[in-house]
Amino acid sequence: MVDRVSEQQVRRVNVIVYANYGEPNARILYGHDHDFPDVRTQEQNRLIAQKIQEIAGEAQSIIADREQREVLRIKGLIGDYYRTRDEATKREFVEANAVFPFLFSRAWRELKAQKSVPSASLKPALDPEVFYPLDPELREPVIEIERIIIELGQDLQRLKAQGDADDILMQTCRKLVLRAKESLSGREASEFNAKRLGMTRDSLLTTWRQVRSRLKG
Repeated sequence: MVDRVSEQQVRRVNVIVYANYGEPNARILYGHDHDFPDVRTQEQNRLIAQKIQEIAGEAQSIIADREQREVLRIKGLIGDYYRTRDEATKREFVEANAVFPFLFSRAWRELKAQKSVPSASLKPALDPEVFYPLDPELREPVIEIERIIIELGQDLQRLKAQGDADDILMQTCRKLVLRAKESLSGREASEFNAKRLGMTRDSLLTTWRQVRSRLKG
């Protein structure tokens, strides 16, 4: 297939991890594309088979980290509710119980083991989580945007190392990435559509190509 980001012919391994797969409240927790050169040899096939095993291990590590972050979030929500009795907060942790019942049980057990209710300060200060839509037409640009953000960050570090990353470029990229991450959180339902995601992807892609054009070698 031809990758729309790099415009190269690639062999793609797509990783998608679901919560509650097959249920009405199914949700994608993680999605990522891994591209390899489009070489059709036995040696390349063996290499890709090995890479798939490595990718599966990496995905498990990422999910374990996200589970821990979700447990911390749930504990914070429970603590907020018992402190404030805020109904909106209660609805959040009730929803968390419906979507992540095993993680909710784990959070509850940890609270009981601590013999205390956490305060709001236990909520981790983290980047907004990426929302992966079930609809493939929306999920594909989300995964592309996430990959461009990673590639852009790596190339910015290379540009900085060679001494060609000026403050204006760094600030522009930082603001663009922050806006993109907010868009990927799906918090603003009115903006989470194919057109807005396409605009976000194109803006990031244009900036990334500008950064790559400055790289030496």
